[in-house]
Amino acid sequence: MFISVVIMYVTEVHTPSKSGAAYRCVLLRESYREAGKVKNRTVANLSHCKAEEIAALRLALEHKENLAVLGSIEEWVGLQEGLSLGAVWTVYTVAKRLGMETALRRERAGKLALWQVMARVIDQGSRLSAVRLAQTHAGCDVLGITGGMDENDLYENLGWLSEHQAEIEQRLFRARRKGEKTELFLYDVTSSYWEGMCNALGDWGHNRDGKRGKKQVVVGLLCDAEGEPVSVEVFQGNTSDLKTFASQIQKVAQRFGCERVTMVGDRGLIKSGQVAQLKEEGFCYITALTKPQMEKLITEGVVQLSWFDEKVCEVEKEGIRYVLRRNPQRAEDLSLNRQQKRASVARLLEGKNTYLAQHPRAKVEVALRTVQAKIVGLKVDGWLKVAAAARQLQLEEDSQTLAEHARLDGCYVIKSDLPQPLANAQTLHDRYKDLTQVEQAFRTSKTAHLEMRPWYVRIEKSTRGHALVVMLAYLIIRHLQQAWSKLNITVGEGLKQLATLCSIQVVVKGKTSCHQIPSPREQSAELLKAADVHMPKALPHLGARVVTRRKLTERRTKR
Repeated sequence: MFISVVIMYVTEVHTPSKSGAAYRCVLLRESYREAGKVKNRTVANLSHCKAEEIAALRLALEHKENLAVLGSIEEWVGLQEGLSLGAVWTVYTVAKRLGMETALRRERAGKLALWQVMARVIDQGSRLSAVRLAQTHAGCDVLGITGGMDENDLYENLGWLSEHQAEIEQRLFRARRKGEKTELFLYDVTSSYWEGMCNALGDWGHNRDGKRGKKQVVVGLLCDAEGEPVSVEVFQGNTSDLKTFASQIQKVAQRFGCERVTMVGDRGLIKSGQVAQLKEEGFCYITALTKPQMEKLITEGVVQLSWFDEKVCEVEKEGIRYVLRRNPQRAEDLSLNRQQKRASVARLLEGKNTYLAQHPRAKVEVALRTVQAKIVGLKVDGWLKVAAAARQLQLEEDSQTLAEHARLDGCYVIKSDLPQPLANAQTLHDRYKDLTQVEQAFRTSKTAHLEMRPWYVRIEKSTRGHALVVMLAYLIIRHLQQAWSKLNITVGEGLKQLATLCSIQVVVKGKTSCHQIPSPREQSAELLKAADVHMPKALPHLGARVVTRRKLTERRTKR
């Protein structure tokens, strides 16, 4: 048998699995010709070797005929500053730990989606800014994005996220629960205004942001008992809170497959119609009463005002449990607020009286209307009035009406149909108070770190996809907040610190072969340790082409 000259080389083999993930295998192989046919055989599996060791072996095989040339390697092998890696690797590690990589899958669309989430955590902004971020951070090399990207790819990816949102949330829910049953969900609703008029879901409605003349969308957030979001949904801007609740029941029962669930919703979210829907699925509820509903209970004699105290008190009627409590700090705050409002009106009235005294031709009716408008605007017109006598304005306070307004200060009633053996009164109270975690998620998502608004998208799919990106980013932020809580540093400050950890590019013959990661400085090392993140020794350089189709010069010339 005749065997020709053997050629040894290093190759990589990527094998797809049933789950969609790709297994990477680095092999040292020989190529030879036998009986006129080219054949290959594996000499060794190098998958366990470091990236720099594999690169060195490749280099030696390339110059095996003249190893002396390796003595002058400094002449054509160089080092230069690489991309920022510390923040990207930290956020990626946390996202992977939370099951996001599994939920989004390892296909290209899933990788682009995960980059959008990571970019939202590191630096907020539009899809264009996310692309620019990938030009300075090693996101493509970390995620294995080889085809490059531009802003159009990310906008299209928002549509993909919207189309696959249900299955993504379902996979993420199962990955994080690992078979454990979830029997309590928290749900709340907010609105988010638009800078502009062209959004498919934007409409006029009850604006919680205090922005007059702005269209809005309604956003519902469903969280588990620990306050971690499991689903987000965007509704038309004129959708009432009550109409958003039915879809949440369907998600819990069908998408997440939960049974014997208790839904916790803020006052006004769970009324008779929603209670009927919950009963159809065998679910229970915990909510709170509005002030008129509390007044009705007192009028009917179900509860008495004297029962409201710092310690919880429970009353049951026809299978419905009412948990009563009075918060003295809240009562004091409301009283102080009324005093401040009255003082504000008094200052305005004093100024108007001074003006009327100095200007005999000034009309009293105009000053009267101005002060009255102030009273109505501050919502104290129920007990505070203004009257005019001899070109002087006077405030008139109805002490009896004021006492009626103040008698329920700091009082609240929690309502539930959860049976007594499953939860005592204190438990019902504490579970309702857990809604503050959803409120915290809204604050972080809308205004603080993640900047859900201003929205940079217009079509419906992109709007829903953007909301999902923000929700997933909040999960990472929440995890990092807990990890860094003892370091006296915010998540934003921590990520800025880690962003200074850059790779060192190994350049061979003018081409980058890999990223070597230097040892982090003390503060960065402390952040990585607290988050249980371990930096790799090296990363392959994939050379993905990241470009922006819209140039800054074009944007500036159009202004």
